[in-house]
Amino acid sequence: MAKLKLDLHDIFNKGDRIEDELTRVINEAVQKKIALVEIIPGKGSGVLKERVIKFLNQGHIKKLYHRVEKDSKNFGRIFVHFRFN
Repeated sequence: MAKLKLDLHDIFNKGDRIEDELTRVINEAVQKKIALVEIIPGKGSGVLKERVIKFLNQGHIKKLYHRVEKDSKNFGRIFVHFRFN
C-alpha cells in the first residue's frame, strides 16, 4: 500500500508553514489516490499534535479523508486514511 509521510519536526516552530505542509500532503494524497498519510508531529508537549488534529477537523479538510487514527503505540504519530472508489 502506498503512503505519504510528513515529518513536522523540522518546521514545528514555523507557524503558517505547518498548515501549508498539511494542506499539501492531504491534497497530494487525494490527487494521487494514496490511501494513507502518516503525519509525525513528534511527542513533545502535545501542542503540535493538537494543532494537527484541529487542522484535520476543519470541515473542508475533513470531507477529503475517511478517518484519522492516533497511533496507540507511538503518541507522536497520526495516520490519515483515505477511501477512493
